[in-house]
Amino acid sequence: MARFVLVPGGWHGAWAFDAVSNALSGEGHEVQALTLSGLGDEPANGANLESHINEVAHAVRGRDTRAVLVGHSYGGMAITGAADKESSRVKAIIYVDAYVPDNGASVWSLTTPNYRERFIAGAAADGLTCAPPAHLDTRCRPHPMAAFLQTIKLTGNWRKIRSKAFIAACGWEGSPFVELYERLQLDPEWATQSLDCAHDVPRLAPEALAEILLRYV
Repeated sequence: MARFVLVPGGWHGAWAFDAVSNALSGEGHEVQALTLSGLGDEPANGANLESHINEVAHAVRGRDTRAVLVGHSYGGMAITGAADKESSRVKAIIYVDAYVPDNGASVWSLTTPNYRERFIAGAAADGLTCAPPAHLDTRCRPHPMAAFLQTIKLTGNWRKIRSKAFIAACGWEGSPFVELYERLQLDPEWATQSLDCAHDVPRLAPEALAEILLRYV
């Protein structure tokens, strides 16, 4: 039995992984999908990237079994930081159309100008949170702006994890992950795969995603 810790993208909660979680648990694996602070029913209360990283790291430390860490979109930032803190407890780290930061990077620095404009527009109400884009699921919540802006502090320990994979969603325009995917395809330390769907892979292609994740048990 493997243990999966699933971290959703911006504005989303654990519910985004419902279908994937059901597929993995149906195969007998332990699954923990996280709703990061500020993205549930409670207010943000100062949540930022570092607090999200600590929440993921806490989940990784919660069992003796090494975890397969999975992050979608913004979740790539949180799983990288958690894996850097707890590399010995991580069996594999899998990015699903997600940011893969180096030390000192942020979502703001890694994303496209179009997404920066979305963040600015989304923060117009209070400057502290970024409202979800109108086309997203109604369960989405405003995302703490500090989580998009704060830079990540990494020692590089996460790179010692032997199983690293990137899954690209190739069915949408304006992706900030195209160049990253092309670069990682040439890196022998990474496994790469593409899916023909839009960005919200956990909800648009849950069966295909679960099938890929099961390769890392």
